[in-house]
Amino acid sequence: MQLIVLLLSCHVASAALHSLKHVYTASSDVPNFPDFVAVVFVDGYQTDRYDSVSRTTVPTQAWMGRVTADDPEYWKRQTSYWEGQEQIGRVNLEILKVRFNHTDGVHVIQVLNGCEWDDETGDVNGFGLISYNGDDILILDMKAQRWIATKPQLHRSQHKWNNDKSWLEFMEHRLTQECPERLKNSLKYGKSTLKRTELPSLSLLQKTPSSPVSCHATGFYPDRAAMFWSRDGEELHEHVDHGELLHNHDGTFQMSVDLDLSPVRPDDWWRYVCVFQLSGVEDDLFTRLDPAVIKTNWVEKPSDTTLPITLSAAVAAFILLTAAIGLFVYKKRRAESISDSPDSVELSEKLKAET
Repeated sequence: MQLIVLLLSCHVASAALHSLKHVYTASSDVPNFPDFVAVVFVDGYQTDRYDSVSRTTVPTQAWMGRVTADDPEYWKRQTSYWEGQEQIGRVNLEILKVRFNHTDGVHVIQVLNGCEWDDETGDVNGFGLISYNGDDILILDMKAQRWIATKPQLHRSQHKWNNDKSWLEFMEHRLTQECPERLKNSLKYGKSTLKRTELPSLSLLQKTPSSPVSCHATGFYPDRAAMFWSRDGEELHEHVDHGELLHNHDGTFQMSVDLDLSPVRPDDWWRYVCVFQLSGVEDDLFTRLDPAVIKTNWVEKPSDTTLPITLSAAVAAFILLTAAIGLFVYKKRRAESISDSPDSVELSEKLKAET
């Protein structure tokens, strides 16, 4: 039985949630690395980049070059914005080093802000996060319009920012109005890439006969997907292990879900199905659990009786070879002894006389 990926009309596509993220990193004493780097991501694709060495914002996706047709000053304006953020980042880094009583050395501040937009419901959500040396220290709750400090050293900043209504209103306007508009424009420019749908290939994998069977999906886009094992049409929650969503080098994604076979009777395998669901696709993809289509690198080891049998065969071959050599030597010596006897000399003399 060959592996068959079937489509069933039993899944309602979920809304497509798109995101725009601005990320900058300000650092000190990091060798061979700019002390300020800013990047912009749209649905996980890097679209813009700025750093303190080039001091210029440039597109990192070919389709982002189209923005100048609608906005000729776009890249100049973005460069000006990041130049300002570069100065703010350096100042904030020095402030944090004082707050945490840190001296010279490698220290890093990272700032993330952006928005998410649901293209089906129109819902928008803004977010903001500040990290220092790898720890989140300030988190923006956009719905509640307040910052939350996770370290006592930042309580003063939390109090100051939460009492600055104009600052909170500015953040809300930037993240819930300006950001979604820019996101929509980016989606328009990169529609062929960002709004495409690619279905995955499904495979059943297993390391050894006693290992779980892994249902693996790779090559799908977007990343809004779900995958699970079902039995008789019901999703399983026990004896199932979900793997992480991973990136492929070509911009697509992969994921897997494992099924523990220990409680599964061999004659019940046909009842188990791996189901894959992709946002924007109404139909599910699935493959039934079938031992004939499971791929594995496992090779059965020789059994305990193999070695004695092999040795016995080798011994038998050696005995036969020894016997054959002995017989050959015996015949040769006998022939030599016959040729050296008086009778043989006489016979040869007789033949000479007859000729």
